[in-house]
Amino acid sequence: MALTIDSFKNEFKGGVRANLFSCSISSDWLEAHGQAPVQFFVKGTSIPASTVGNIDVPYQGRQLKVPGDRTYADWTATLFNDPGMIIHGKFINWMSAIQHHARNYQATYDIYGTGTVTQFHRDGNPLASFEIDMYPTELAAIDVAWDSNDAVEEYAVTFAVNHWEPIAGAGSGSSSGSGPFRGSANVSIDESGKIKGSVGGSYKLGG
Repeated sequence: MALTIDSFKNEFKGGVRANLFSCSISSDWLEAHGQAPVQFFVKGTSIPASTVGNIDVPYQGRQLKVPGDRTYADWTATLFNDPGMIIHGKFINWMSAIQHHARNYQATYDIYGTGTVTQFHRDGNPLASFEIDMYPTELAAIDVAWDSNDAVEEYAVTFAVNHWEPIAGAGSGSSSGSGPFRGSANVSIDESGKIKGSVGGSYKLGG
């Protein structure tokens, strides 16, 4: 096949737009204390990263590469500051439950949360979705200044990640039989980028 601009155009199909996404952040603690609509104020984030480690096993002067353990990088979301600073306050209280500001104690109830990042196709349909098990570790400063005009306050929240997994779209695959699935589920993406799926029985993602 000739490598022409037309063949590239037919395969590329406009690519995926970085600004077509949604992000939600939830936790048992936030829901117990009034969940604010976080997804409307997330300015930017990332589809999370992970790394499979490597073990070098020596054998007669050579190195055999053996897959090691998977590790997960921190995940960060940048938020616009909402009127009333409600969401910012929720993160302050959530992190205070994890580790109190003035006293060295931690809440006994669940302090973990779930982040969900969904990438959308250019036609507005969901393309892929990722679920992240995490808790906040850093609430960044909010810069204020008298000469800061025509700007909305924003701040970043960094989360320590236990694990993440694709829950729809590319990489989510299919499964049947034992494990978290009860029955079978199949997910695929057609040439236009739309998600197609079929389910037999019932299943639960995430174990």
